[in-house]
Amino acid sequence: SWEMAGKISKDELEELQEAFRKVDLDNNGFISDYELHDLFKEANLPLPGYKVREIIQKLMLEGDRNKDNKISFDEFVAIFHELQSSDIAKTFRKAINRKEGILAIGGTSELSSEGTQHSFSEEERYAFVNWINKALENDPDCKHVLPMDPNNDSLFKAVGDGIVLCKMINLSVPDTIDERTINKKKLTPFTAQENLNLALNSASAIGCHVVNIGALDLREGKPHLVLGLLWQIIKIGLFADIELSRNEALAALLREGETLEDLMKLSPEELLLRWANFHLENAGYKKINNFSSDIKIPFDNSDSRAYFHLLNQIAPKGVKEDEPCIDINMSGFNEKDDLRRAESMLQQADRLGCRQFVTPADVVSGNPKLNLAFVANLFNKYPALTKPENQDIDWGLLEGETREERTFRNWMNSLGVNPHVNHLYGDLQDALVILQLYEKIKVPVDWNNKVNKPPYPKIGTNMKKLENCNYAVELGKNEAKFSLVGIGGQDLNDGNATLTLALVWQLMRRYTLNVLEDLGDGQKVNDDIIVNWVNKTLSNAGKKTKITNFKDKEISSSLPVLDLIDAIQPGSISYDLVKTGRLSEDDKLENAKYAVSMARKIGARVYALPEDLVEVKPKMVMTVFACLMGRGMKKV
Repeated sequence: SWEMAGKISKDELEELQEAFRKVDLDNNGFISDYELHDLFKEANLPLPGYKVREIIQKLMLEGDRNKDNKISFDEFVAIFHELQSSDIAKTFRKAINRKEGILAIGGTSELSSEGTQHSFSEEERYAFVNWINKALENDPDCKHVLPMDPNNDSLFKAVGDGIVLCKMINLSVPDTIDERTINKKKLTPFTAQENLNLALNSASAIGCHVVNIGALDLREGKPHLVLGLLWQIIKIGLFADIELSRNEALAALLREGETLEDLMKLSPEELLLRWANFHLENAGYKKINNFSSDIKIPFDNSDSRAYFHLLNQIAPKGVKEDEPCIDINMSGFNEKDDLRRAESMLQQADRLGCRQFVTPADVVSGNPKLNLAFVANLFNKYPALTKPENQDIDWGLLEGETREERTFRNWMNSLGVNPHVNHLYGDLQDALVILQLYEKIKVPVDWNNKVNKPPYPKIGTNMKKLENCNYAVELGKNEAKFSLVGIGGQDLNDGNATLTLALVWQLMRRYTLNVLEDLGDGQKVNDDIIVNWVNKTLSNAGKKTKITNFKDKEISSSLPVLDLIDAIQPGSISYDLVKTGRLSEDDKLENAKYAVSMARKIGARVYALPEDLVEVKPKMVMTVFACLMGRGMKKV
């Protein structure tokens, strides 16, 4: 209706829809007051609590025209357009712009060829360009576009051939993309497009939310989409080691009366904050509560001064052998001018090789994304923690996640579930993520009457979460017709690994098969149909390989997968790279890496990992062949 009125361009409408979707946590098409609370909490605006409550009340009053206690999309658009000048709308806009990953509505605008406006943050562009320039400075494959100029739009052109994106993905999660599959020489529009497909499908496989981004958007260098994707890729790399099973010294952050399990439940952001405060406390300096409002003015007591103390605590003291001694010069600490003080702090960070992501202005304005990245980089270079020798700690708890768990977690995150899943079981214990996954497999969820939403009450929180879990199991049995024998809501609520995985696998399986049903004539797809299609496609293309089922030992060579890719897109496989005959384990892994990357390159969104093919893990093997069947039936 808004477009009809001619008030809003199509692109702006899309941008508002994206923003609306991010605020609408339960995806029920309406924004309720609890979702507004959540938005303001995450945005960390320097506002006292009572002010936030007042703004939310006014938004509900003025925005909610039909008085049903929630804001529909049309009402949301109206707030942006009709209350534009009001302070409430401005604060609302600010909160939305600050919530991580939402496209900036207002800000630095870029007029595209259609004359529509898209906004992006120049601060982010500047920060990411400098980070990428440094990360890839010695990579011969990137010489044609690096170094980029951080002061103009060269970034948006440089990502257009997909090479930089593929390289950044491999820096964040090593070995995700087989280098042999990246097209590097004499690129044509088609081979560049292949690189972009490879980058997008690989980004999805490491847990980036790329649902609304296509290769064409990247080819055209749409700024807000490029920056949104880059931030996700960079953040995954920065956060990779901020995790107890990867870094046991983090146990030094345990507080009185806490167990390792309590610490394991924290998100990387929470751990990072705790780490910064651990060092600030040791410096006798006061704590910070977040990476935005506390770092900036008018909280003059905190801003870049906290960083001075943090740098001073983590700088190597030359105590250990071969350790340099870097003395942090604290003289800038008392500088009255905020920008100058921030600059002198960054000069000290530079001596640690950590002047990354933030400019003095970003520190002073408290840009949450960039300050978070700055601190994560400090942690990665100089954690300055010692693993505690405390006898009470049960180190046995610290098994890292299994491959299967990681795959499921990445799949969920790539679908944009909210909150982001850091720990597979703990983050599913209130079932909100599982209920969002039901919606992704087209099982309707009654958000209004059947789901308890945060903030949960102080007393009875677990009861509310348990009710959600019971509802999730009930939907699985009655609506989705899953096999959930012996699984109850209590099992999800307890974080029971085996039983939670059983439900999650069925969700992922249905999601994978739904793609095929949308392509075919709506018939229910099962394993046999996929196996038959695979064999028929292989024999029609004159290939010698075939499979009997998804447990077939032949699959461990990856040859049936490689032949199938070549049957779907003839000539795509370079057979001189494929190992045949008697294969060692290493040969099999090389083939599998090549197969998984090639599947993604020809446009199949494969979440499975090369090891799943080598070990012939039937569940994951099924998803690989199903995704390839989907791609083969599309015949793009």
